[in-house]
Amino acid sequence: MTDSLMYHNGNRRLQDAFESRRIADRLEEKLTRTAFTGDDKAFIEGAAYFFLASADAQGRPDCSFKGGMPGFVRVSGPAELAFPDYDGNGMFKSLGNIAVNPNVGLLFIAMHGKPQRLRVNGSATMRRDDPLMAATAGAQMIVRVAAVAIFPNCPRYIPNMQLVEPSIYAPKPGYRPPEPAWKSFADFKDCMHPRQPTSNGEPQG
Repeated sequence: MTDSLMYHNGNRRLQDAFESRRIADRLEEKLTRTAFTGDDKAFIEGAAYFFLASADAQGRPDCSFKGGMPGFVRVSGPAELAFPDYDGNGMFKSLGNIAVNPNVGLLFIAMHGKPQRLRVNGSATMRRDDPLMAATAGAQMIVRVAAVAIFPNCPRYIPNMQLVEPSIYAPKPGYRPPEPAWKSFADFKDCMHPRQPTSNGEPQG
């Protein structure tokens, strides 16, 4: 183990092999934080998507895309963020991992306008009776992440892409999103799980 918030011995061995330990330490010193800044909050709450990394109890990884209308992720405390779990395919890959291993990594990335990346590593919990349920259209659960390390990444390899429009499936107040076509496919329709009710009473399809 090391005394670093960011790095373990595997990181250190490669940093030493490539002679990058000094810059790695400087990046941790200057950029890594344990509380969200105002800019972090604005970026996160303006995001229409992020990527969620999780792992099961044996450390086997999974990575998932999470999307919604801007504002679907909230910075809910100095070092906490919260996001809704929406109706999906019923596999519960990410949340099932969180149930047995709370360690997660989130990547927020802007691919249009000014390229930007922000990573949040922390510990996740989830509740079906979270107080935010009542104020979150389409949520069947709320996930909260207590941040351990918050850090920006160099955006040099991010392509410049255009955001055309939000997904028609993204929940929002007073809107009934359509059901995805795959739910009516012959291979799946006979075992489709029901939409779960939400505490705010928004229509769910």
